[in-house]
Amino acid sequence: MKKSSNETVVLAKPMIAFLIPVIFASVLQSLGQVFGIIVVGRTLGVDSLAAISAFFPLFFFLISFVIGIGSGSSILVGQTYGSGNISKLKEVVGVTLAFTMIISIAVAIIGGLFTEDILKWMGTPENILVTSTEYSRILFVTLPITFLYMCYTTFMRGVGDSKTPFYFLLISIFLNITLLPILIFGWLGLPEFGLNGAAYASVLSNFITFMILLVYLHGKSHVLKLDSIILKHLHLKGSVLKTLLKLAIPTSISMVSIALSEIVVITFVNDYGSNATAAYGIVNQIASYVQIPAMSISIGISVFVAQAVGSGNISNIKHITKIAITLNYLLGGILIIILYLIPSPILGIFLDNSDTISIAKGLIIISFWSYLILGHTQAISATMRATGTVHWPTNFTITSILLIEVPAAYFLSHYTTLGINGIWLAYPIAFIVNFLAQSIYYRFFWKKKSYKVLIN
Repeated sequence: MKKSSNETVVLAKPMIAFLIPVIFASVLQSLGQVFGIIVVGRTLGVDSLAAISAFFPLFFFLISFVIGIGSGSSILVGQTYGSGNISKLKEVVGVTLAFTMIISIAVAIIGGLFTEDILKWMGTPENILVTSTEYSRILFVTLPITFLYMCYTTFMRGVGDSKTPFYFLLISIFLNITLLPILIFGWLGLPEFGLNGAAYASVLSNFITFMILLVYLHGKSHVLKLDSIILKHLHLKGSVLKTLLKLAIPTSISMVSIALSEIVVITFVNDYGSNATAAYGIVNQIASYVQIPAMSISIGISVFVAQAVGSGNISNIKHITKIAITLNYLLGGILIIILYLIPSPILGIFLDNSDTISIAKGLIIISFWSYLILGHTQAISATMRATGTVHWPTNFTITSILLIEVPAAYFLSHYTTLGINGIWLAYPIAFIVNFLAQSIYYRFFWKKKSYKVLIN
């Protein structure tokens, strides 16, 4: 028992060192988004804020693809790096970049052509449809830039480098905050783009940062610099792509299911008007903060478990998961307690519409406690995925979302006196069902399996 405890302490130090930049990166990224929302909400009004909120579930749906690809590639990068097979690591990077470019270009073209139709299908309120369409189309057609930048930061974390993505995120946020008012209000002699300026600022900051990052990696001779070896593998090699997709597709399907459910849910929310839509968007931003510890811990688990498998240190896996679950409750719990103590002042930062704040407060009070359960579930799921077990975690997630969350949100909001609060209550119900299913499988089935490097 004492030896096990010592091993946990030893592993906790590098995990925490890895997590600190990841957590701060997520915080800063959210701060950058919040700055944009405050500028939009306070200067352009609640309708502009609602226009951004209407696109959020759709944008999350699109990002779901790259999250899945990134998750799969990070496992392969972690395992090949852990085993010392650098040539195979570069092959994985090349194939992943090629696949990401193809997918992102296809989605950008289709999304750019049918933006308005998609938003209409989502039930976007008529008074914000034109504004939301223009804003959304800009982000659609520039998806290749966003996707490739996200992929590269995932690669770096896969080799255990969480500091470099953090430093470059600082650059991206600085650029975004600088460009935001310039492009929205037409400063320095530039055209006044209004809400579209927020989209242009986001895209330009990502593009400039990505270019600087590639130059930096080359100058430092980083293992992930875009060299001739990676470029040589910039094609869809069958064996690597097959392994990548085996990991990526279930994760993407899981993320897409979450995104689809959010798209369906916002159609329920839109029935209550643009104030409800704006409230939903505000709380989504706050929820991104609440989920930062869990999401960061999930990234850390994937990297450390994958490297443990690659290096053959299988006994470390249980300690990694134990540390992760403890950190989830500690860090996530602090944030949630703060939100429950002072919800109104926090919501008041974004805008001063009392109806919108009241709706948003209801969502926070009813659902946010359950994000701790979601974080616990993600820790278990990330452990299993990093060893190659992806189908069952995916099945449980999809089932809890599509067969529990969405029907519950519809039923409780349409056939009970709860109204819009019934939509919010569906979240903890789905989180609990998913947690129970994942925990049972993890304890009684996954722990009996053997693990091996997925690609050689």
